[in-house]
Amino acid sequence: MKMNFKNTTEFQKDFKKLLKKFRSLDEDLNEFKKVLNEEPLGIGKHFNVIKKTDSLYVVKARFFCKSLKKKDLRIIYAYSLGIDFIEIYFKGEKENEDYERIKEYLKITSPNEL
Repeated sequence: MKMNFKNTTEFQKDFKKLLKKFRSLDEDLNEFKKVLNEEPLGIGKHFNVIKKTDSLYVVKARFFCKSLKKKDLRIIYAYSLGIDFIEIYFKGEKENEDYERIKEYLKITSPNEL
């Protein structure tokens, strides 16, 4: 089964900004999607469910980028019937995910489950 992937507007802005710095990002995201196609909640210690509702999981994952040597990015996505990418950021520039952005996303997609 092929997973349906979507990007939030904020994610697209994050991605575009990071793509200027890290040229392999497009290719890396395609590889990441292949993993999510097989295991939507990820495998191993690099994936962490940070919010769970009746019908949706919000997952924070370590995102490996070929352009970065030993450092990596973080990606936040929601998994339900498909996968919605919410945020991507460089760990060296930002400590944690944007909780407000996740709340906004949940408000729009699952208003009855907050």
